[in-house]
Amino acid sequence: MSNQKIINIAVIAHVDAGKSTLVDALLKQGGAFRDNQELIAQVMDSNDQERERGITIYSKNCAIEYNGIKINIVDTPGHADFSSEVERVLKTVDTVILLVDSSEGPMPQTRFVLQKSLELGLRPILMINKIDKKDQRALEVVDEVLELFMELDANDKQLEFPTLFGIAKNGIAQYTMTEESEDLSPLFETVIKQVGAYPEELANNSTRLQVSTLAYDSFIGRLGIGRLFEGSIKEGQTVTVATNDGKTKSGKISKLMIYQGLARVAVKEAFAGEIVTIAGIDDISIGDTICDPNDVRPMEPITIEEPTMSMNFLVNTSPFAGKVGKFVTSRNIRERLDKELEVNVGLRVEALENSSIEGFKVYGRGELHLSVLIESMRREGFELAISKPEVVLHRDPMSGDILEPMEKVIINVPSEYSGTVINKLNQRKGLMIDMDSDGTRDKVTYIIPLRALIGFRSEFTNDTHGEGIMVRSSHGFEAHKGEIESRQNGVMISMANGKALAYALGNLEERGIIFVSPQTEIYEGMIVGQHSRDNDLDVNPTTGKKLTNTRSSGTDDSVKLTPPRTMTLEEALEYIEWDELVEVTPIDIRLRKRWLSQVERKQHRNDNKKVIN
Repeated sequence: MSNQKIINIAVIAHVDAGKSTLVDALLKQGGAFRDNQELIAQVMDSNDQERERGITIYSKNCAIEYNGIKINIVDTPGHADFSSEVERVLKTVDTVILLVDSSEGPMPQTRFVLQKSLELGLRPILMINKIDKKDQRALEVVDEVLELFMELDANDKQLEFPTLFGIAKNGIAQYTMTEESEDLSPLFETVIKQVGAYPEELANNSTRLQVSTLAYDSFIGRLGIGRLFEGSIKEGQTVTVATNDGKTKSGKISKLMIYQGLARVAVKEAFAGEIVTIAGIDDISIGDTICDPNDVRPMEPITIEEPTMSMNFLVNTSPFAGKVGKFVTSRNIRERLDKELEVNVGLRVEALENSSIEGFKVYGRGELHLSVLIESMRREGFELAISKPEVVLHRDPMSGDILEPMEKVIINVPSEYSGTVINKLNQRKGLMIDMDSDGTRDKVTYIIPLRALIGFRSEFTNDTHGEGIMVRSSHGFEAHKGEIESRQNGVMISMANGKALAYALGNLEERGIIFVSPQTEIYEGMIVGQHSRDNDLDVNPTTGKKLTNTRSSGTDDSVKLTPPRTMTLEEALEYIEWDELVEVTPIDIRLRKRWLSQVERKQHRNDNKKVIN
């Protein structure tokens, strides 16, 4: 293998701006697929949950070739909860393609990823996508992006960003709105003109590679993925690893791979500029620098923003524990979390102490970040109980005040619903900073505590009849805002074991919303519905109709029930209160009280569990 001209790029954007679709088009026009090959949309979203949810969760690499230049492409997540994925990979690229929707304009996550790019000194390329929309306002959006660059203190060179217009789903990029094109050639040419190939002379220096991503292979073990900034690296080479804590250790590269198309291909040697995957160093970590033993020059450590939310992953102690799950013990859960820590650097795990139930406190970047992990564990056969999400508070080192994470929320709703939404955000200690209206829909921007948004999404969906759009991003830390009202309704709790019967559920419908269907197996302490009032209600869903000589089951009309409310994992996590748990199994998601019996609940009624440590 000879030294090849290389450019590394990342595609960054807000959720649904078309990142994965653009990468599909780049791969297709870059020759990554055969002419007769059947193509899958969003081919980089290879994880089951990514395809089901329609979002990118993990950053991934691929490579194409254009006019003799190899272009390594990084597809990045657009959701704020996976921003730790974005932070790391940006250090491996020469430029970023900032994709912005032609009608939505810059969104909260756009700001976050752009800020990270500018801080690293990258010069972004702006591409306004979906210019075929009827409500496109591409030229206005360009001005909005320029204002965003200035707000983020971009330097003079960064402010002179090239702008392209395109339709990613059709594989088209053009220099102006009127100058039509048939392919992505303008984008390829702009990338080459913007950054040029990686300096070939750096390949003559000693080895210097920094690990930015981790992966795992069941055959060859832990893998480190990163950019080779200087020199070359060979299979079998002895290296020195400079760790983030300033220590050094010796290692040997047992396998070396690079990207070609979507595949990782084994090679004997790679050169400066390349994104490589290495195996052979079992305890390799994010930010470690791989150096020549005779010239150890550690690179600046990669810092990851701190977690903002935590949940307790507990051993399932319900009466149904172990019926369907294969992995149910605390040791099983610990081993799985340790495995996740090897590749998920936005995660932190602590063993719970002084808890009545064995388990672990797991910290992450948000509800979605942690729920993706829970869903993965569930599919792998784990059973566990999850507590109410809690925000991670900080203490100001100077004043000693308690600080809490804040979110910037942009709400876009039909005008007739905006009053209800604004009222609820105000009650949750939100601060409105902007409001705009086009006559039919209102766009409202709020700064609000993160904990105030726990459980708000389902309310928001109901209040806006499914027509509202809510996007959010991290907005730093501010002084603690005090107590915030939580769920307004109590729940209906089963006081018996057995199967739920239609007759009993029919009577309970008068008291609120039912969560279970007839013939569902239930147990004492399981939550079977939402009470219409603010207090919890103990009920018996197993009660059947009394039969007499003059009244039999056939003499009355059959009970007609409203379909029960079923919750997704995320909805269940948002719904529960401090004394409740979500029981997660490979088959079912149930809601339950932490203390199952009425006696235990009375004993713990006044526990001060609402205070987040």
